Amino acid sequence: MGICGLQRFYVGQPMAGLLYLITLGFCGVGQFIDLFLIPSMVEQRNTYLQGRYLMTLQISHLSAREETELNPTSTTPMQRLLQAAKEHGGVLSEAQVSLYTGFDAKQVKELLFEAERLGYAYVFNDPETGAVRYRFDV
Repeated sequence: MGICGLQRFYVGQPMAGLLYLITLGFCGVGQFIDLFLIPSMVEQRNTYLQGRYLMTLQISHLSAREETELNPTSTTPMQRLLQAAKEHGGVLSEAQVSLYTGFDAKQVKELLFEAERLGYAYVFNDPETGAVRYRFDV
C-alpha cells in the first residue's frame, strides 16, 4: 500500500499522495523516509480532526442555544408576560394575563407581583369599570 502513496492520502495530503502514486514513492526513497514520518503525520492529522470535531460541537451547541433563545415556547414566564403586554397595548388584567400566557391564577398573581417588584408594571384601577389593571412599560 505504501508504494501507492495511500499513507499520504490518509493523513490529508492528497497532492503528495498523487505524487507518490505517479513516482512509485520516489522510487522507494520516499517510502523509506515515510516509515519514520508516518507516526507524527498521523498524530498531526488526528489532532487537526479532533479540533474540527470540537469546533463543530461548539458551533452546534451555540446554534442550539440561539434557537432556544429565539424560540417563543422556551421563553421565561416573565418574557411571555411582557410579550403579551406588548401585543395588547401594554395594559392587562389578571384574567387577560392568564388567557394570553396560559398560566393558572396562582402563577399569574406571582408573575404580576414580580413584574411590579421589578418595575416592569404598575397597578391601577380602570377609570370606567374600577377593575384592577396592570400597565406595562413595553
